[in-house]
Amino acid sequence: MRTIITNIRQLLQTHDNNAPARIAGADMDNVPHIENAWLIIENGIIHSYGSMTALPAAANADEHIDATGSLVLPAWCDSHTHLVFAAPRDGEFVDRIKGVSYEEIARRGGGILNSARKLNEMDENLLYEQSMERLLNVMAQGTGAIEIKSGYGLCLEGELKMLRVIRRLKESVPIPVKASFLAAHAYPIEYKQNKAAYVDLIIDTMLPRVAGEGLADYMDAFCEEGFFGVAETERLLEAGWKYGLKPKIHANQLHYSGGVQVGVKHNALSVDHLECVGDAEIASLLGSNTMPVLLPAAAFFLGIQYQPARNIIDAGLPVCLATDYNPGSCPSGNVPLLTSIACTQLRMTPNEALNAVTINGAAAMELEQTMGTITPGKKANLIITKPMSAFSQVPYDFGNNPVKRLIA
Repeated sequence: MRTIITNIRQLLQTHDNNAPARIAGADMDNVPHIENAWLIIENGIIHSYGSMTALPAAANADEHIDATGSLVLPAWCDSHTHLVFAAPRDGEFVDRIKGVSYEEIARRGGGILNSARKLNEMDENLLYEQSMERLLNVMAQGTGAIEIKSGYGLCLEGELKMLRVIRRLKESVPIPVKASFLAAHAYPIEYKQNKAAYVDLIIDTMLPRVAGEGLADYMDAFCEEGFFGVAETERLLEAGWKYGLKPKIHANQLHYSGGVQVGVKHNALSVDHLECVGDAEIASLLGSNTMPVLLPAAAFFLGIQYQPARNIIDAGLPVCLATDYNPGSCPSGNVPLLTSIACTQLRMTPNEALNAVTINGAAAMELEQTMGTITPGKKANLIITKPMSAFSQVPYDFGNNPVKRLIA
């Protein structure tokens, strides 16, 4: 199958076969592109591209797409979501409006524990159907690769149920889906007075089943005050490594928890959230290959401080943006809206935001060899936008869907 796209107003993220694995520092404000371009796809793989002034004479194809007035760019790579859940938590949303903190809601048995109770009560097939509906919705908004976490089971059967649903989603859609095992999301009520026993349960009982059934790509933990401390997180990450599960951890959302440093120490693929980041955290990241992943839509929804993106980028680090789609702190998987929040609240430029949700998002899921740039030989995982003059219109036109078509 050969497809040619012609009259592309701008073809964005054009890199040759030596494309970098990630973009960092000042380079994040640069996005290579071609004006008035064409692109050829063969059997789902990017074959070649160039200017319309040099369109190959024999550029015949099975499908011809006229993209007049539109941009073509890599699909969004959303590296942090909790898309599989049983029910919304809009009641807690109202509580927060009335002044109840996220932490207080959690202490009352709400938050993650609320989601866990509902998930464990839900039939697995219904959970799959609801999750598939959400996944198709974010794909319609341009998401072409996604990571989904467990963590609302908080018991062996609940966690396995979630991970089985994620595997079914992966088998049912044409985009890459990565799975993270996050039983260390919160302590179940019955383990509140014996937290070490729950960590033992994860390591001795859950991990062998998850790994044995090949249900997860990564190991995750919520390293935060009131959740899992540095010592517990270290035990979990070390255990995950023994089963070949690389770490991707929640770090420094509510406090300076030590999560960044423990993630770097254990060679985490990414540390995610990072509202609380200072010089020590930046220094730790500078000596590592760990990707800083910012989730500003969650900060927006919770009304808490935003991540210091400018400090991180200006220090020479890469930044990835992800949605954190979940029922409690960010009930949205809308990446275009995420870029608006990043530009208006984190003071990132549109180019920086684009790099953060394409090439760096791919790197945060180990997909940089096949996704994230327009490069010959990579998967044709592409967005064709509605007519617009430049990518800056995506964050500018906030709340609206810029996607005309997703090719995956």
